[in-house]
Amino acid sequence: MDVTKRILVVDDKANVRQLLSEYLTGQGYQVETAVNGREALYAARHFTPDVILLDIMMPEMDGYAFLKEYRRDRSVPVIIITAREEETDTVLGLELGADDYVIKPFRMRELAARIRAVLRRSDPTGGSSKAALRGGDIVLDEATHTVTVREAPVNLTPTEFNLLRLLMSVPGQVLTRQQLADRLSENGFDGLERTLNVHVRNLRIKVEPDPDNPSHIETVFGVGYRFAATER
Repeated sequence: MDVTKRILVVDDKANVRQLLSEYLTGQGYQVETAVNGREALYAARHFTPDVILLDIMMPEMDGYAFLKEYRRDRSVPVIIITAREEETDTVLGLELGADDYVIKPFRMRELAARIRAVLRRSDPTGGSSKAALRGGDIVLDEATHTVTVREAPVNLTPTEFNLLRLLMSVPGQVLTRQQLADRLSENGFDGLERTLNVHVRNLRIKVEPDPDNPSHIETVFGVGYRFAATER
């Protein structure tokens, strides 16, 4: 375990903060906590976390408001922690830039696996020996973990970056929804397949000239998605 990895736990319940803090510290992470979104914004600036575990329903500033503010200039992975009765609300969180979610009550081992997965997806050193991927006006550089569209930098979340990388690595080839979910999650969880549409929509908004009529990330109805390097 890389002891330098930092996790920010944002939850208004003291027992949840304590439980997660003790467990994650025992796993070798450095942990900071915050009781609401406003406190989390301050903590994120000074603690510089590698992953954020974010509750949604909190006083003063909830998880949605935090994501809106935080995602303006930060791409650190965010995992939503939500109660089962609020599961449908996670779609909004994903649309605002969250990478994954877990539902209370959850197993600590599952949460730890999710954290490891988003850390791997956000690791810029994983493709340092590979050439940049180019398709139309999109350039994805795995070595620097950057994406430019029409020569302008684009800020993608780790999930969006890896989704684009997977599609661009096999231009013209259809990847099924299950294939994409399996390769993105790396742990066999089915949650990502259920939210794949949201991640694709977010990605199109950032890289397509017209997200409603995509020319790069094409939907193959009933199957999955493919990357078309040449704009229609």
